[in-house]
Amino acid sequence: MKTLGHWLASPWGRSAVAAVAGALPVLAFPAPSLWWFAYVALVPWIALARTAPTGRRAAFDGWWGGFGFMLAMHHWLLPNLHVFTFVLAALLGLLWAPWGWLVRRLLGGVPSRGRVTAALVVLPSAWLAVELVRSWDALGGPWGVLGASQWQVAAALRLASVGGVWLLSFLVVLLNVAVAVLLVVRRARVPAVAGLVAAGVVTSVAWVGAPVAQTDGRTRIAVVQPGVVSGPDGADRRFDREERLTRRLTGQGVDLVVWGESSVGFDLGARPGLARRLAALSRTTGAEILVNVDARRSDQPGIYKSSMLVGPDGLTGDRYDKMRLVPFGEYIPARSLLGWATSVGEAAGEDRRRGTEQVVMDAGGGLRIGPTVCFESAFPDVSRNLAEDGADVLIAQSSTSTFQQSWAPEQHASLAALRAAETGRSMVHATLTGVSAVQGPDGGRVGPWLGTDASTTRVYDVPLAHGTTLYVRFGDWLPHAALLGLAVWGATEGVRAVRLRRRPAPEPHAPHARTAHGSSARPGH
Repeated sequence: MKTLGHWLASPWGRSAVAAVAGALPVLAFPAPSLWWFAYVALVPWIALARTAPTGRRAAFDGWWGGFGFMLAMHHWLLPNLHVFTFVLAALLGLLWAPWGWLVRRLLGGVPSRGRVTAALVVLPSAWLAVELVRSWDALGGPWGVLGASQWQVAAALRLASVGGVWLLSFLVVLLNVAVAVLLVVRRARVPAVAGLVAAGVVTSVAWVGAPVAQTDGRTRIAVVQPGVVSGPDGADRRFDREERLTRRLTGQGVDLVVWGESSVGFDLGARPGLARRLAALSRTTGAEILVNVDARRSDQPGIYKSSMLVGPDGLTGDRYDKMRLVPFGEYIPARSLLGWATSVGEAAGEDRRRGTEQVVMDAGGGLRIGPTVCFESAFPDVSRNLAEDGADVLIAQSSTSTFQQSWAPEQHASLAALRAAETGRSMVHATLTGVSAVQGPDGGRVGPWLGTDASTTRVYDVPLAHGTTLYVRFGDWLPHAALLGLAVWGATEGVRAVRLRRRPAPEPHAPHARTAHGSSARPGH
């Protein structure tokens, strides 16, 4: 049996160890939800990269660790994208190569106190830079941002209202760096402990000083979750089931009914009969209904995913077309180059069209809602913009029916807690097949989640809160500060390197000269 030392001696063995180490943080996310594990999950990866024999090897350790992290985080895509899942993980994993190099640069060997102190700031900042780049929707969006593992920790959600999920990621990485130093670099324990204390003081001040969302009312919102409906006539049968479930809400005093993503599979302009049935449901329940239409539009070319509000008189005219599409699931980036993905998996055969602007809708009774569709709930700025525009409640219409038996539904539902805490607005996550959830303005759970085995309706008394969180007010200030910090550190290192190159070499030590009497003397004496 090969020991760990044998594995590390081989380039491919070391790469395999790096991939396994990089995959460990996924255990902190749903479904395992071992949130506390996030505080030490990066330690093996850091310990490996710091011992790399060269900077180049450390960069490979970062790349392979990133590959493991991305593959584990998106493993539920394998049945659909097959081999292309590995390609995507390898491409995204490359973003961690500089991070691996930095780990060795700052913590390799026996680091000085200055290098350890710098590591406590630079390494979390570099991690944020990676998360910021991969948050671009064309690269898959911010699914699996490390701070999102803290979605059920009340203290962490309070901090999210200050700096968003980015602040949580920064603190989690900082804690991992400090723990790694304490475990494997014993001579540098003092700066590690000092850094932990300083971080604790700063975060405590931020936690105490953060404004708390004050609830000043409630609204009754019903979620309709039809469950799995498949087959060639699935769109018609799903609509029928949603209609029957919605009728159950009659007399329950609901203010809004929310259906999930792709809940209507036909353009309502081309199927006026469906629009009339929805209007009748609105009259019966006494509430407007937010549906999601996934169909080719009759008034313009292309397929759109659109949140549409229906009232007792029919379509209200409020419509939001999904802006951030799922790569490969709803469109193929650079289709002329990557179109072959359709031959190895269930990639989109036709690109869906993008909307052009976010919309806040008036749902009646003074209730203003901000809809998002599918993985748009993973983007902090989307919910932040809606809160800035006056949304009282955030809505996420989703469907993870393709991934029912995976960790994806629970991971998706957990994002509602973060978006709610960041904005100080309750968020309703309504799905076709589960998991549906409602989180209050502080990110806490409101009522039970609807699991993937449920076909039902549920009415939630959703808290309403107003005011502005620091994150809504100042936005993504921390990632920008992290990038600035990296630039300053890089400039400082560059200046230091130039000075070392320009420093004159020490004069060679002159040999002693012998006198005629055998005594020695230096030249010039």
